[in-house]
Amino acid sequence: MATLRAKGGRYFVDYRVNGRRVRRAIGKSKKVAELALKDIEVKIERQEIGFVEKDIELNKLFEEFASYSNTHHAPSSQNRYRAIIDNFKRFLSGSPYIKKISQLTPKFIEDYQAHRKGQGAANKTVNVELICLHSMFTLAVKWGYARHNTAQGVKPLKEESNKKPRFLSKEECKVLLENAGDFFYPILYAFLHTGMRKSELENLTWADVDLERKKIKIRYKDDWSPKTSEREIPISGGLYDLLIKRKDHVKGRGCPYVYNRCNMKLDPNYLRKKLMSLTERCGFPDVTKIHSLRHTFASHLIMGGVDLPTVKKLLGHANIETTMVYSHLADEHVDKAVDKLNF
Repeated sequence: MATLRAKGGRYFVDYRVNGRRVRRAIGKSKKVAELALKDIEVKIERQEIGFVEKDIELNKLFEEFASYSNTHHAPSSQNRYRAIIDNFKRFLSGSPYIKKISQLTPKFIEDYQAHRKGQGAANKTVNVELICLHSMFTLAVKWGYARHNTAQGVKPLKEESNKKPRFLSKEECKVLLENAGDFFYPILYAFLHTGMRKSELENLTWADVDLERKKIKIRYKDDWSPKTSEREIPISGGLYDLLIKRKDHVKGRGCPYVYNRCNMKLDPNYLRKKLMSLTERCGFPDVTKIHSLRHTFASHLIMGGVDLPTVKKLLGHANIETTMVYSHLADEHVDKAVDKLNF
């Protein structure tokens, strides 16, 4: 709300913008001051005054978002968001006249979606990028750089909802382990018997392994955070034997990481490249992601009769909806249950 005030023979209009008081001098004419008051009231109603405290350069927003991500997101998320912003920057380079947030429109974001699709990106990948951009522009609104979220209302691309996760059969697991070699075998075995995420295994230290209680602890560290929350995973008999053997083998080397390469932390791209090479040789080249081993762990638990809430806990899912991707396997298990009756 704006008000007209007079002081010392001059008129002023008082109003608030983004919670801050603004006092504008008009002049000595009351008639002109009243017209100015009406004009300001209309602009306030239309939100044409003060809706942006600072219309910063986009490059500055990218820097501030990266700084925010470094503080609030897990390292894996930081890397993913950094790659997404780099993609968006490359697309922006084709429109050099766009320098500030206010120049972006929802249509521009939709054009970016089409551009990424044209590059061969999957719908799911494009949708993840949209989530990242939406988060960044939400922060821009919160920080007072924009009135609206530019990505608000931009529809995600339709994903294939009935696609089931690829997991390895018991025979494929056997072939994989038999051909893994001395270095890769214990790593694959750990993935298949714990369901750990790739980053969880890469950051697993001996301090996280409780051999006495036979538990692996997925927990926060100074330089790494779990994707969801901390949890414990039971150590199976076979994995226990491998861990004891490994601990004896690396004793005295001073490397804190359970699975390392030349006493150094595993490179983020190393395991996937190793897996792709192995599955190609084993005859199932469609298995290209370490995450397939996590799917394998969960799928065989479900088919073995383990309930979904227990699998959720072991995998560290934030909600049961994520675990429900394996529900069809539970249904198949229930359907076969009656076949076990033999009267």
